Amino acid sequence: MTRSEFDDIRAFLADEATHAGDLLRVARTLIDDLEHARMREAVLRTHYLRLLTAARATVAADTVDAPDPLAFIKHELAERGQLPEDGEAVHRILSDARTAAALLACLEQPVPQRPRGMRLRRCVGTGRTLPR
Repeated sequence: MTRSEFDDIRAFLADEATHAGDLLRVARTLIDDLEHARMREAVLRTHYLRLLTAARATVAADTVDAPDPLAFIKHELAERGQLPEDGEAVHRILSDARTAAALLACLEQPVPQRPRGMRLRRCVGTGRTLPR
């Protein structure tokens, strides 16, 4: 959910013309959204754990000079359809990895503080519509 959608919901809840039935519908929708987000998070955590385990096993296999140390990570990537198929894909993936590393480096830099003071609130966006 975007910041704008949260602002829209807050404005809807603060509106004195909003009826109890409307609030109940909003609450049910938010509960459904929360449940969906929790399920998605659980699936992503599982995928992350499998990938992390495969990466650790790959490094461990390389450490003991196993015959095919990449077998673990190749298996995991193949199950997700993520193995590079040709030379062009390899170059694109390497370029994407360099770009991702650069973006992560930027994210790790301290964020400048925004000036404190009055802030104009705008409720704009094309997200969810609220019942009337």
